[in-house]
Amino acid sequence: MTQFNQAAFQTANDLEENLAEYRVGSTTIGGATLFDLGIEHRGGLVAGEMLADVCLGAAADVFAAAEPGAIGTGVVVKVATDNPVGACLACQYAGWPLSVGDYSAMVSGPIRLLRGKEQLLEKLGLSESGAIGVAVLEADTYPTEAAVLKIAEECSIEPELLTILIAPTTSIAGNIQVVARSVETAMHKLHEVGFDVNDVLSATGSAPLPPPALKSIDGIGRTNDAILYGGSVTLFVDADQAVIDEIGPKVPSNSSSDYGKTFGEIFASYEYDFFKVDPHLFSPAVVTFVNLRSGISRTFGQLRPDILEASFGCKS
Repeated sequence: MTQFNQAAFQTANDLEENLAEYRVGSTTIGGATLFDLGIEHRGGLVAGEMLADVCLGAAADVFAAAEPGAIGTGVVVKVATDNPVGACLACQYAGWPLSVGDYSAMVSGPIRLLRGKEQLLEKLGLSESGAIGVAVLEADTYPTEAAVLKIAEECSIEPELLTILIAPTTSIAGNIQVVARSVETAMHKLHEVGFDVNDVLSATGSAPLPPPALKSIDGIGRTNDAILYGGSVTLFVDADQAVIDEIGPKVPSNSSSDYGKTFGEIFASYEYDFFKVDPHLFSPAVVTFVNLRSGISRTFGQLRPDILEASFGCKS
């Protein structure tokens, strides 16, 4: 079985060997190693690809590529994996809201498998044991020592064997890390609507990379919109065609009652409380099912370049 934390640790080691080249910083907090890819250090495209790779437990290919006509920056973030459950749900899903004193951040990455304590992981029977833990934090400040020690304690590992990568949504790397979640949002939505995610054998996804925002709250809006209104995912499945035809329309973001406005507008209307947003919103704009059992392909959803232009503050 794949050891996702060990695999992600190898990618982190590659970062450490090329800090200056990738414009990444490294420091120690509470005994743990922290890589800064966008707070005090600028980071960049390659750093963002590596950050997303770590978040996926090194079980997917991620790259940022120029694409003429792509709204925002002319760049899209593409993901491909032959292990969508492991890469996206076991590792990448941001299922751990960390809050220690005044510090809070969303934790994703393979370290979640060491901690457990998530309904999603328990339902899918996903776990991992080991001494090494690798975490990804979406935040605009470094974690406190108390927060670092809490992460290590929750995962039953020594702080010295904990590696943390951090980047805000106001950075290039932080943007890539979030926009690389096109497949993950589709997989999580499938789970929520009752589809057996183990029937998804392979997956690809792409979404436009927005210009980094000046404020974190705007960065959250833009990166979410990139997937909700610009994300396109293809799922290679082995399932009954009738099941796909039934659940297909429920998967894209346009199945949500909150669909049709920028995420910034939606978020503000709920007083910036994620838990008030319709959970069915968090999915790609377009989802294609390629059924290996029936030989039939079905596409659901629609792209909304008009909303992307409003969100990104630019014209294509």
